[in-house]
Amino acid sequence: MSETPVAEMSFEQAMQELESVVTRLERGDVALEESISLYQRGAELKKRCEDKLKEAEEKVAAITLDGNGQPNGLKPIEGL
Repeated sequence: MSETPVAEMSFEQAMQELESVVTRLERGDVALEESISLYQRGAELKKRCEDKLKEAEEKVAAITLDGNGQPNGLKPIEGL
C-alpha cells in the first residue's frame, strides 16, 4: 500500500492502488484487521477515482461553430 495520501493521488495512481487492494482482498490471505484496513483504503481510493472522473466529465466541452462552420468557442455539454 502506498504512503501517498489518497487526496494527493492522480486518477491513475488511485486506480492502480485500488486494483492492488482488490487483488489482495480477493486472494483472501490477509488477516482480518489488515482486510479491514485494506477495505477502508479501497473505499477511499474508489471515491477518489469517482471524483476525478466527475471532474473530467465537467471539463468536457463541445466546440461551437459559427455560421461558416468555423470553431468560435466552447460550450459545456448539457447534463453534466
